[in-house]
Amino acid sequence: MKKLIVASAVLAAVLVAPAFAGDDMAGMNMSAPSASTKAALTDAEVKKVDAETGMVTLKHGALENVGMPAMTMAFKAKDAAMVKQVHEGDKVKVRIESVNGMLTIVKMEKRS
Repeated sequence: MKKLIVASAVLAAVLVAPAFAGDDMAGMNMSAPSASTKAALTDAEVKKVDAETGMVTLKHGALENVGMPAMTMAFKAKDAAMVKQVHEGDKVKVRIESVNGMLTIVKMEKRS
């Protein structure tokens, strides 16, 4: 009799669990980001360049890959050469990523 009760309970759990799991995951996008999302560049304007600290202040659009809305913020440049190539007022396209816990400019190119 115990085996019948245990078997019934297991069968019920197997049949009912997917119904609950489906509701919890309904709004989530479980697909991996596409290659274009991973490599996407965001439009920005250089507001300030601090060559001494390697920081560039950008007025940027939404940074989808790090979940940041559009705003003005200073970022560390991954490469010091990036800082030397831009000036206040330049229009650029940037890629910001979290590097060792710090939001960092990993790619920056001037817009034409």
